[in-house]
Amino acid sequence: MATLIVVNDPKEWPFHIPGVDVVDARNYLTKEEFSELRSVKLINLCRSYRYQSTGYYVSLLAEARGHRPLPSVNAIQDIKSQAIVRQVSAELDELIQKDLSRIQSDKFTLSIYFGRNLAKRYDKLSRHLYNLLPSPLLRAQFSKDKEGHWQLRSASTISANAIPESHRDFLAQVAAEHFAGRTSRVKRKTKTRYDLAILYNPSDLEPPSSENALKKFIKAGETLGIRSELITRDDYARLAEFDALFIRETTFVNHHTYRFASRAANQGLVVIDDPVSIARCTNKVYLAELLTRHKIPTPKTMIVHRENAGTVERELGLPCVLKKPDSAFSVGVTKSETSEELAQQLKQLLSESDLVIAQKFLPTTFDWRIGIIDGKPLYACKYHMARDHWQIIRQESQDDGRYGRVETFPVESAPRKAVSMALKAANLIGNSLYGVDVKQSGDKFYIIEINDNPTIDNGEEDAVLRDELYLRIMSVFLSRIEQAKSGARW
Repeated sequence: MATLIVVNDPKEWPFHIPGVDVVDARNYLTKEEFSELRSVKLINLCRSYRYQSTGYYVSLLAEARGHRPLPSVNAIQDIKSQAIVRQVSAELDELIQKDLSRIQSDKFTLSIYFGRNLAKRYDKLSRHLYNLLPSPLLRAQFSKDKEGHWQLRSASTISANAIPESHRDFLAQVAAEHFAGRTSRVKRKTKTRYDLAILYNPSDLEPPSSENALKKFIKAGETLGIRSELITRDDYARLAEFDALFIRETTFVNHHTYRFASRAANQGLVVIDDPVSIARCTNKVYLAELLTRHKIPTPKTMIVHRENAGTVERELGLPCVLKKPDSAFSVGVTKSETSEELAQQLKQLLSESDLVIAQKFLPTTFDWRIGIIDGKPLYACKYHMARDHWQIIRQESQDDGRYGRVETFPVESAPRKAVSMALKAANLIGNSLYGVDVKQSGDKFYIIEINDNPTIDNGEEDAVLRDELYLRIMSVFLSRIEQAKSGARW
């Protein structure tokens, strides 16, 4: 993949970086050789990004050509927006107060070069600002209010010719590190056509996919011509470098995973999990309303609020199950055995959310999990309850009894009704990757929930299909990327 630095005058970027070409902005806009280039990462360092200026058109035409400009046109507009700046200031407030606490003056300017600052103590703040306002050269202006509280007042881009002489050696260093990092992280064994970012959290104790499973995704992608790179939350500004995003980190709406999905979708990347699926699946109130409306069987369910909380026992009986709307991995899900437990647990949950879910308790020794991608069944598992527990995870346990065992079956061996019901439920959400939990009671089946970020792990969900499971998922990415490149929609 070609990497271009575009400037108004090549003399403004005197640094030599292996594998990076410096291009005159006028040539980039007017010469046919650049419009015909494919797979390009473009760093726009023009003097101005003012609307309809040369710098503005460099990013605009780069997007039209399928190149990947930094900054993008959206980022240019965000940097200019006071509303966005205020939002960024609020989001980073704790970090801003901490990092600027030792500054005695009432104003402070932070110069950010590829997410870095000359002073190492400002690196974290610089990286976060770069992620939220992705521009290679950025200047942030802070000031104190009357109470002595620091606020981000404005942000602006810096042109290459406006870098102070004393900063130029540092800029050359961080730029070289920035570009070197793109090629050294993953060694290519075969020629690849597309780039996929896999978002994960290396510190996650219960990730959706283990390290071994992630390696299998990467290997499967490589056989299809997709280069996959593991990224973390610190790589937010890099999304435009990729053709697709695969989120393998537990998702929430009020969370960086949702911001990654939204930005990637807005930039035209193929995204799994897409932001719509995250918003729908991570809220159990939404799922309860959706499944009820479409007459899909579930355990008897109530959407509980302060006015009807007193009727839960009468409507559902005891024991019953209470769920926080955004609960995951059994956290925020409780079973009320007595009236006293029910009252106490409802009080706690309603202090955190105006609406919660209550369901009739259906005792079973396992739940079915039907994996679905692109509207087709992918795998079928029995998730057995943890030993002497009513859930598949015993959160309070840290020993071998924490998890129930997993049995994987060919999809055609799973109960046909469970599979068809899971497909119907998942299709109400979208056509992404889902894990649908189905409870079997006798010959009846009930949808428990639809997970947008299901576990895909080595030795469990892949026990039947093995490497073919990863290949099928990566094949969906390949098909969708190719459709996106052709202008079609999947």
